[in-house]
Amino acid sequence: MRAFYFDNIPGDQRLLHDSGNPVSDDILKSIGLLHWHIPTNQQNQIDTVAKERNYKNRDTITITKQGLGDLYEAKLKSFFEEHMHEDEEIRYILEGSGFFDVREHPTDSWIRCQLDAGDLLVLPAGIYHRFTLDENNMIKALRLFKDEPKWTPINRGDLTDVNPYRVDYLKSIAVN
Repeated sequence: MRAFYFDNIPGDQRLLHDSGNPVSDDILKSIGLLHWHIPTNQQNQIDTVAKERNYKNRDTITITKQGLGDLYEAKLKSFFEEHMHEDEEIRYILEGSGFFDVREHPTDSWIRCQLDAGDLLVLPAGIYHRFTLDENNMIKALRLFKDEPKWTPINRGDLTDVNPYRVDYLKSIAVN
C-alpha cells in the first residue's frame, strides 16, 4: 500500500490524484489506520490476523462495470461520499486495485491509500473516509467483520460529529 496526500484537483476520482507528498506509516498509525501486505498466495496469514483481531465473519465483494451493470456509476458515487462506520472496515485486496481516502485529523486533509492485490487495510470505526476504483475499474476484496457482515455508511454531517463511535475514535487518537 502506498499513501500520499490527495491533490484536491477536480476531475475523475479514479485518477491517481497524487500531490507528491507521501504519508508516513507514523502518520497512518496516528489516525488509527493499520495495514499489511500479505501476498495473495499466502492467504492463510489472513486467518492469523483475523484471529488476533477477533474477526469472525467474511465475504467477498467484486466491483466491476460488467458486474454492476446500470448500477455501476451510482454505486461508485455512493462509495465516494464521505462517510464513517460504527464498525472497523477491513479489506484484503484479492485482485485489482483501488483507493481508500481517509481524513487526517485534525487537519481534515485527505490521505489517499492506493491498494493493490495483497494489501490488507483496517480503518477504525468513526474515521471519515471514502472509496473509489482506479482507472482499471475492477477490484475483488475479502471483507472481514467482527460480527455479522454489514456495511452501513453514515454520511458525514452534523450528527456524525457527535456520533458516539466518532467521539470514541477521536478520543482513541488523543484529539479533543
